Formats: sequence, structure tokens, C-alpha cells
Amino acid sequence: MLINKNTRVLVQGITGKEGARATKEMLAYGTSVVAGVTPGKGGQTIENIPVFDSVVEARAKFPDINTALITVPAPFVLDAVLESIHARIPLINILSEKVPVRDVATMISFARQYGSQIIGPSSVGILVPNVGKIGSIGGADLINAIFTPGPVGLISKSGGMTAEISYTLTKAGLGQSTVVGIGGDVLIGSDFVDIALQFERDPETKVIVVFGEVGGTYEEQLAAAMKDGRITKPVVALIAGKFAEKLPQDTVLGHAGAIVSRGRGTASGKIKALQDAGALIAEVVDDLPRLVKSTLQQ
Repeated sequence: MLINKNTRVLVQGITGKEGARATKEMLAYGTSVVAGVTPGKGGQTIENIPVFDSVVEARAKFPDINTALITVPAPFVLDAVLESIHARIPLINILSEKVPVRDVATMISFARQYGSQIIGPSSVGILVPNVGKIGSIGGADLINAIFTPGPVGLISKSGGMTAEISYTLTKAGLGQSTVVGIGGDVLIGSDFVDIALQFERDPETKVIVVFGEVGGTYEEQLAAAMKDGRITKPVVALIAGKFAEKLPQDTVLGHAGAIVSRGRGTASGKIKALQDAGALIAEVVDDLPRLVKSTLQQ
């Protein structure tokens, strides 16, 4: 799901520090990175990957590009994403952080019009074990110890927790079908429901694990999708941030979307909604393997 043997990646911002690092890691994991774009630096190469001045030029040379990784600084993300959308690239993963909410809203609107899917901003990436990865997910050194093929589809707001949860599952003999870091911003291109619906259609995914946190309503929306029958595969959830209910309102906790605000988006509220919808709730990361195994046995 999302990544397969036909994935061909374009890296926007490939000559920057994050773009170059992600490119090197993706290539090492077997992902087919075919081109990069940095305006004004066309003609260079990074890791033997040709650099172009525009997405149009890159697509003209490599018409099979079907995925874009955005690693440019936040002020330039909107233009970079619109370039890929107008070039009809179907999957756009935004690694960049601190992208203005208004810019994200514009991207999402255009993506819906042109049929592109956005993952992020602030997404650590996407990974299908032993197939390929997009972004910086899993790093480089221990990636093969963290992620292994299996039946668990993982969706996480936190970049760090994508690796932590995957490693915990792997140690318990539970591999992953696809791992997706959706990002923890206030507004994101693909939320829990969007990815869970894709897992619903994915024959490799038998159980869905989600890592959520305080702030926003994405977890409650997932619960509603479970209740109305759109999500039928079992869901196991870990929701962080119960302690935040004791903090002053409008306290920002790490991610831009993790905000305690007038009693809404609390960890307790999300847990109750998911439990009422039939999800199994983990108190700590180490609970996840037991709960996942119980759903698979059923």
C-alpha cells in the first residue's frame, strides 16, 4: 500500500541537508529515487541522482515519477507542493515542518481537485518493510531490525513512535504491512480515517494500530468511521497525553496539533470514543503486542 516495486520518487529540495540525507537513506533501503528538484541547481547530481530546476523538467525526463518527497524549508512548501500537484503526481509526502496552516489548507484543496494524496506536513515518512520507504522514517543504521514484514498496519502522529511501536511489534514477532507517519500538525493531508480506509482495502493488513495524542478530532473521526461500518478491520490504539488534562487550557504539547483547548481533544475523550467503537486500548507501548495478537487470534 502506498509504496510498491513501481514507486518512482522525486525529491524536491534534494540539494538541502534533509533532502540529501533522505535521498541517501531511501536509496540504501531499495527505494527507486529517480530525480531531484532545486531551482537554480539543475545539472548537478546528488547520490548520482540528476537534479532539475523544476518538476516539469524532471517529469519530462522521467515520466514514470509517481511520488514526490517535499524537503524544502517551510516558506517554500506550498509552491513545491503545487508544482507536484499540477504535474499530476499522485502521492506527495511532506517531510518539512512548521508549514503555515493556511498554506496546508490551500494544498489540500488543490490536491482534492487534481487527485493527489498528501501525507504530512511534518511526516517522518512511509515504509513498507523490505519494499521501500519514503522520507527519513527509521533512519538508516537499525532500520532492518525495526521494521519487518507482517500483518500490522501502523498509523502514527509521532515520527519517533513509528519506530518505537514497530520495534516493539517486531520483537514480539509481529511485522508490519505498511507504516505511515501522518504528522502531528493541526491540519494534515491524510488523517487516521484516510489511511485506515486504505488499510481496509489492503489484503496484507489484518489489524490496524494507531498512535494518537491530545488535540484535534482525528481520533474521534476514526471512531465514527468504525461505528458506521467504514472501518471493519480491528483497531488497537495507544493515545498519549492523559497528563495534559491537568494543564492550563491552550497549552501546546510538542506537536502543533497537540493543544489542550476548552476540554476538547482530550486523551480521555479520544480513548472513550475509540473504546465505544470497538477498538482495543493500550495503556503503554508494551501492551500493543498482546492486544494485536488477541485480535489476530480472534
